[in-house]
Amino acid sequence: MCGIAGFCDFQGDFTHERGRWTKVLIAMREAIAHRGKDQTGEYLDKNIGLSHTRLSIRDLSGGRQPMLRQVQGACYGIVYNGEVYNTDELMPQLKQKGYVFETTSDTEVILYAYMEYGFDFVSKLNGIFAFAIWDGKENRLLLYRDRVGVKPLFYTVKNKGLVFGSEIKALFCHPQIKPQADMDSFREIFGLGPARTAGCGVFKGINEIKPGCFAIFSKEGFREHTYWSLKAMPHTDSYKETVDKVSYLIRDAITRQMVSDVPVCSFLSGGIDSSIVTAVASNFLQAQGTRLNTFSFDFAGNDKYFRANKFQPSRDRPYVDKVLASYPLHHTYLECDETRLVDMLPAALQAKDLPGMTDVDASLMYFCSLVKKHNKVALTGEAADEIFGGYPWFYREELLNTEGFPWSPDLSARTVLLRDELVAALDLEDYVRQRYEESLQMVPYLGGERPEEASRRKITCLNIRWFMQTLLDRMDRASMAWGLEARVPFTDHRIVEYLYNVPWSMKYRKGMEKALLREACSDLLPEELLFRKKSPYPKTYNPEYEKLLARKLRQVLKDRNAPVNRFVDGRKAEAFLSAPKDYGKPWFGQLMAGPQMIAYLLQVDDWMKRYNVG
Repeated sequence: MCGIAGFCDFQGDFTHERGRWTKVLIAMREAIAHRGKDQTGEYLDKNIGLSHTRLSIRDLSGGRQPMLRQVQGACYGIVYNGEVYNTDELMPQLKQKGYVFETTSDTEVILYAYMEYGFDFVSKLNGIFAFAIWDGKENRLLLYRDRVGVKPLFYTVKNKGLVFGSEIKALFCHPQIKPQADMDSFREIFGLGPARTAGCGVFKGINEIKPGCFAIFSKEGFREHTYWSLKAMPHTDSYKETVDKVSYLIRDAITRQMVSDVPVCSFLSGGIDSSIVTAVASNFLQAQGTRLNTFSFDFAGNDKYFRANKFQPSRDRPYVDKVLASYPLHHTYLECDETRLVDMLPAALQAKDLPGMTDVDASLMYFCSLVKKHNKVALTGEAADEIFGGYPWFYREELLNTEGFPWSPDLSARTVLLRDELVAALDLEDYVRQRYEESLQMVPYLGGERPEEASRRKITCLNIRWFMQTLLDRMDRASMAWGLEARVPFTDHRIVEYLYNVPWSMKYRKGMEKALLREACSDLLPEELLFRKKSPYPKTYNPEYEKLLARKLRQVLKDRNAPVNRFVDGRKAEAFLSAPKDYGKPWFGQLMAGPQMIAYLLQVDDWMKRYNVG
């Protein structure tokens, strides 16, 4: 993975002040240098500036970017972040058409594929990516993002010029772009956060290329186009055929994503998703005579303090050990204590440029920093729950039938600490309802379906567009903060497309969620793990964590200049801090409960200070 940044403007000529604009490009890529420090580069011409910081994974000595090619007097250039997993299929086709490759990198394949097939070539790619292509022949810049939004790509259009980057912080290095917030920024933060509306960068004027979309910027202006979306189609395969197809797709996706010129490891949580990924990857490497590195995450003190609840019924460690007994893995157990967790909250905010999933982001960041000491590429089990129906809101009637986002059904839990006048001014219920209703308009239904099947389509589509995107954002920023490439095989678009049309009766059987996934991979895992009830990413249950957070928030609330005091009612906050927290009633997802609300407010305060927004 890498970091990309740049700008485009057809009103003037950047080369008239080459030194100045080259410094801007350098500042933009230095702001995101953590995404990869192996190579850097800039390209500046009359209307375009491109900048790149590289994490070398494939073709370690070649593949330098920006990559430029001259054809019939026109310059084509690309800066790219991601991995394309079907390069070996595309390259021979391009060679037959006369293209001469100077590298073995997927970057060159992408550039030549655009030059050969035109702007809709992206449909030929299997991978995770965000890239910018400069077309000197047509005098236009194109921005692309992968189908489900694994890789980020932010942009803004100001004064008829476009500025873009892998992370928001890169945009703020441009002299015309400053951090600003408006009422909608805070509606996103307090009403939807840590999720956000697709295409919304929360900061005023900052946008993001939507998943499955590309944009063209030319003298005629900026236009965004959709090249991929979910489609509702009849499912005609039998149950056995469905099991066989899912089994093939999963194994093929994982095997494809083992391509790398550096060793690949895996995150092994002890859940079925990461265990399946680990099993397939281990078999692949074992056939080559090597052993897979694996890493599991937990919190110091959970032996003593863990409390089972309906969202988190069991700990992971015993199930990790079952995988280790089944495969020849080189495993490392990683732990994080509550003090380090609190200390990492500001770093997690800085990585994301926005308030996030608080201790979930912070702990994942810390764990990724430790993994990076051993490996540069990691496979994860992220996104299986969204497409196979693993979350409780897929099958618990009270959550399934919620008229709103089921991972955040009760807005009162979000506003309980806010000033009454602010709650009235933000009108969060109306804002969230509008975003929900807009999302419903985008759900592809199949005519003649039973109401319950249509309901499952709705919940699946909402999860892919909203909840999965939040988790993919978390994974990208937490891993790339240390230059660690995290790959997510379950987001292979072939799996997502196929599973969207598989009926719920095949996904959920005999009272077991993700039954289809379990059966498709039944030969890979021991039975005790295969039929384990879902348990999400671990969190700390040590009461000391909550005490540390409460102490910090009390200090913030005593500071009259603390920006979060414009929003928080001090009396409500003190009552909240003094009351016992319900760890089993989250206000977002399955992990963010009472302590995470405290941490979220601390991150909001830090965000407003760091970016001077209010």
